[in-house]
Amino acid sequence: MTSRPYLAVIHYDGGQFVGWQRQATGRTVQAEVEAVLARLTGRRTTATGAGRTDSGVHALGQGVGFSVAAKWTADTESLRRALNALLPRDIWVERVDPMRPGFHARNSAMARRYRYVIGTDDGGRSPFRRPYEWALCRPLDLGVLAAAATTLVGEHEFRGLAAAGAATPHYRCRVALAEWAPRADGAGVMFTIEADRFLHRMVRFLVGAMVEVALGRRPLSDLSRLLAATDNQAASPPAPPQGLYLVAVRYPPDLYAEA
Repeated sequence: MTSRPYLAVIHYDGGQFVGWQRQATGRTVQAEVEAVLARLTGRRTTATGAGRTDSGVHALGQGVGFSVAAKWTADTESLRRALNALLPRDIWVERVDPMRPGFHARNSAMARRYRYVIGTDDGGRSPFRRPYEWALCRPLDLGVLAAAATTLVGEHEFRGLAAAGAATPHYRCRVALAEWAPRADGAGVMFTIEADRFLHRMVRFLVGAMVEVALGRRPLSDLSRLLAATDNQAASPPAPPQGLYLVAVRYPPDLYAEA
């Protein structure tokens, strides 16, 4: 039976996963999705994620690519419902789109957007909030955070603000958006960043450094120094994973097939 590529946009609570990518031990989002695809298709089906989120990191818009029978093209809503009926409760498929040949969930992505959530009030320690934000529970100067974020926009080497030992051909990333804003509930702040690519733990290192600046523990000028660094030895500790969300992945419009 003829198969074609599809893109599923999925949400997941990363708290009970050791990350997106399938591993020898531990529960992963990729393994859960592939197990469901195998049940639906009767064969092993690979699911490719647009971003390899770490243990504890959440997603509100992870792009997942896979190939299944072309019969689903005319009824992708049925495919979405079938996936959701079999997936565990901490994974949910928002939509499914048929894609054109050559589509690849990771390699075809033009940009990815992440959000990092910080709780600055004492309520951040609540068991209903703590798993989904950094419970910093102390005020942050939003003006200083905003000034720090402006230094990130543009193309930079992020070797000094990413995990060491990453298997990558280069460390250059082009940041199109980096901004801090107050949370709508008034309980803290949020950082949003969009770039053509991200390095391992890059967003968490960036947030960790900017928070240190906002707390007066290091000068604002340190960010420029870190962007020029050849290693991450001078970096601040990365922010904890539970505050990080992959919120969107953008693809070229011409890769979406007409249903």
